[in-house]
Amino acid sequence: MLLSPAILALIGVSAVVTALLLLAAVFAVRVLRHWDIHSGSERQLRLERSTYLISTLVTFAIAAEVIALLLFVYNAESMHTQFVGAMCATGVLNVNEWGWPALLLKIAVFFAGSVWLLLNHLDNQGYDYPLIRLKYALLLVLLPLVATAAFVQLQYFLNLNPDVITSCCGSLFSPDAQGVAAEVSSVAPRDAMLAMYGSGALVLVSGAIYLWRRRFATLFAAGAAVAFPVALVAIVSCVALYVYEHPHHHCPFCILKGGHDYIGYWLYIPLFTATALALGVGALAPWRKVPSLAAAVAADTRHYTMIALAGYALFYAVATWAIVRSNLTMAGTWW
Repeated sequence: MLLSPAILALIGVSAVVTALLLLAAVFAVRVLRHWDIHSGSERQLRLERSTYLISTLVTFAIAAEVIALLLFVYNAESMHTQFVGAMCATGVLNVNEWGWPALLLKIAVFFAGSVWLLLNHLDNQGYDYPLIRLKYALLLVLLPLVATAAFVQLQYFLNLNPDVITSCCGSLFSPDAQGVAAEVSSVAPRDAMLAMYGSGALVLVSGAIYLWRRRFATLFAAGAAVAFPVALVAIVSCVALYVYEHPHHHCPFCILKGGHDYIGYWLYIPLFTATALALGVGALAPWRKVPSLAAAVAADTRHYTMIALAGYALFYAVATWAIVRSNLTMAGTWW
């Protein structure tokens, strides 16, 4: 195992977050069994007092996991010099079989945790806490996801061996290779651009309609769920090529380097943020008919939708700018 401050921090954060969620899960069982807002019993009063502490702890825990995703990617990128054959985070994640699953699980925790935070914030604005059973039931689902992500991440770090010769991004993200990465790389640039802008139009239009008419929140969230993987595929199969100005360089991590003006951060951060907020709007909007939450749902979803649309607009603007300004011209596209 290679020791570094970032690795120790990531392991520590995952352990603390898992422990806090385990504590919250025990409390969640009590809430699901005994919560009765209309009761004035001593047990109910203890539950009501405790829920503030537990919600605050879980909020900080999930926020730490959100930040840990950025640190995990940054750490993988910074460690590429320690492994033979690694040119970027791709090679570091490919050192053993735990790397890519660890990243995917942390992304899943990011989205699940973000939606929980938005639900928790909404519930805290209702005088009768109408979503308290729902949000604590969701904690029981979130706990095994976080625990699995922590376990897989630990296995990844424990099995980091600097003597292993790993594969670089050029061999992994190649149409001639085998696996999911190769399949994504082989998507035709024209098809990827059509899918990216098509799904982007869907999510932008549905979001604008929701702002205007307070309708189609589910469509907005569903569009975000589709636009996210489509955007990632487009980055690998098309946008990255224009950034690198090389028709065979498909790496999704090298665009985070300073040599490419850190353009990857301008793509990934708005995309992840906008997707999380759009999913949150889809989760919050159905509760607009609850009297104690009606005003909060209207205000929160409007705010989140505006930020999400701004994030999507920034992502598609940066992607378009990367394509238009590039000196690369590929056959089969309109650039």
